[in-house]
Amino acid sequence: MTDTLINPTTHSSAEDTDDLSSFGYSQQLHRTIGSYGSFAAGFSFVSILTTVFQLFFFGFAFGGPSFFFTWPIVFGGQILVALCFSELAARYPISGCIYQWATRLGGKAWGWAAGWLMLVAQVCTVAAAAIALEIVLPSISTSFQVFDGFGTNAVFLGSILLVVTTAINAVGVKVMSIINSVGVTCELIGVTLLVVALFAHAKRGPGVVLHTGAGVGHGSGYIWSFIISGLMAAYVMVGFDSAGELSEETKSPRQTAPRTIIRALVVSGIGGAFLLMATLMAAPSLSDGSLADPTKGLPYVLTSRLGDTLGKVFLVDVVLAVCVCTLAIQTATTRMLFSMARDKVLPFSEGLAKVNARTGTPIRPAILVGVLTVGLLAINIQNPLVFTALASVCIMFLYVAYLMVTGPMLVKRLKGELPDAPGLFSLGRWGTPVNAVAVVWGLFMAVNLGWPRAKVFGTEWYLQYFPLLMLAVTAVVGVAAYVTVKPHARRTIVLPDSAAMPALAE
Repeated sequence: MTDTLINPTTHSSAEDTDDLSSFGYSQQLHRTIGSYGSFAAGFSFVSILTTVFQLFFFGFAFGGPSFFFTWPIVFGGQILVALCFSELAARYPISGCIYQWATRLGGKAWGWAAGWLMLVAQVCTVAAAAIALEIVLPSISTSFQVFDGFGTNAVFLGSILLVVTTAINAVGVKVMSIINSVGVTCELIGVTLLVVALFAHAKRGPGVVLHTGAGVGHGSGYIWSFIISGLMAAYVMVGFDSAGELSEETKSPRQTAPRTIIRALVVSGIGGAFLLMATLMAAPSLSDGSLADPTKGLPYVLTSRLGDTLGKVFLVDVVLAVCVCTLAIQTATTRMLFSMARDKVLPFSEGLAKVNARTGTPIRPAILVGVLTVGLLAINIQNPLVFTALASVCIMFLYVAYLMVTGPMLVKRLKGELPDAPGLFSLGRWGTPVNAVAVVWGLFMAVNLGWPRAKVFGTEWYLQYFPLLMLAVTAVVGVAAYVTVKPHARRTIVLPDSAAMPALAE
């Protein structure tokens, strides 16, 4: 069975429903998200205020001021991936997009593996986003330092946030989208004003980014430290595909999602570049160790250069960004869980695939994600380094999952089997070179993220090899889950044939 495309000028809810049914799915989720809400889903997943504030110290510690250049490099690689994803969002507007896309490009087993990796990565990323509150809230007021020690207090604050985001996800996607959109608007305004304020308090010129800084570089030289420092940008610029995750709740998704995927990454890339530049220019000192200190970093620059009051006002905006970031990632994870359960490829699929008729929300997946992430946060109490390694590995999983989409997409393209989408987003003759470079980029970043390094993961052997160990554990658990669900009994997934898609319906 082939897929039927809708007319791009049509925004009828009924036609969106019919379009979804061509893939073998009924409209269960409420379709209420517009263009801005779709953009907000991707932008808040990236959330430059959350992740740049959380990880600025890491990039600076390894690369000094010149680590700034890793930002445009990573952006250049990720925009190629985003362009490929935009083509697929126009062809397959289905929730759980990485799983759905990989399945239709590489087959059911391949798609299941990509979906499983993405699911594990997303659950851990929710926890990593929630724990960012510990970086910001105590800088606003010592009242938020409820427990002594970074680990226990981080778990406490993060768990409270996860209870709230789980409740919002259970209420319904419309409420989630409104809160998310308001939060993203505040974040965009906050980033703009913050950049202006930091530039106004600059102590040095933009040439600061040409300096590597003192005390950086190891092994064969600065280039290796520079490559490691690029992990900061790699951690940040993921999740722009969330617009595709919410396709079944987006109006006219074939037209909306491709644009908003690209827009979310472009706006994040531009905003993040200005924020990094402004921070380096305004920092009180580049050599006293404060910028490389995980307890100080970027929040320290704000309070020291903008004054305690104004600095804390901006930090409140960062707190809001952390909250909507956690909410957006949890929503995307819930939709991935729902999408896979609906195809009966997960244990307990029957219960996880149920959608509340009143709210149009898969409530059980939302609760399960909340419980799992709180459990992951608890790891931080005993050994924060384990949680740091876990978060790093899961970003690697995201890149591998992305690669499991762009890879078979390139194979299909070279064979001339990638379905056409007349009238919708397409790279045209640029598709093959863009896709090919995106695959090479994905391979490089997956290796870079997973390479055993004591300076990144810690001196203990199990921490250094944590990426490989985690991949092995995830594979073993995944195989067990795959066998449990009896793949031969799964629902039939509507796949395109090798021919091109038919032209747009009249």
